[in-house]
Amino acid sequence: MTHPNARLTVHGRRLLVERVRAGRPVAHVADEMGISSTIAHKWVRRWRAEGDAGLHDRSSRPLTTPNRTPADVERQICELRRERKLGPARIGPILAMPASTVHRVLTRHQLNRLRWMDRPTGQVIRRYEREHPGELVHVDIKKLGNIPNGGGHRVMSRQQGDGNRQATTDTRKGGSPAGQYS
Repeated sequence: MTHPNARLTVHGRRLLVERVRAGRPVAHVADEMGISSTIAHKWVRRWRAEGDAGLHDRSSRPLTTPNRTPADVERQICELRRERKLGPARIGPILAMPASTVHRVLTRHQLNRLRWMDRPTGQVIRRYEREHPGELVHVDIKKLGNIPNGGGHRVMSRQQGDGNRQATTDTRKGGSPAGQYS
């Protein structure tokens, strides 16, 4: 997948390389394609080193993460969360770590919310999880009120409501309905 702000797609990079291979100067081809000559040289250099595979985008994720929390410490954090159901503010001092680091580890292992866990077992509850798409279909329904035979208000013309209204609007002396301020 091409970066959304990239000036050239993989097809455009191939076109750049083909034009340079045809003997045209890299700076001229770069100017025609609307990119800097530095970027054009980068794509040509990658193509020479790796072939067509070099024209695809690379991940910007680092190859190594030297400051990542060790796996055994992550395992301890997850065990404390499952067994004792402690939060990051309480796990941190036990392992002599900042609460923010503990929270990041819990989030990575999808244990960051206690309300997502089954209290007795400590397992994260995952509802609506199926192996294949379409295996489970969820349908929301709305229960409707009782509609009389022959239709509702449109057909019956709100006859019941008219009768109730007339029964409660008896008038007093002076012509004002009962229950209203005068």
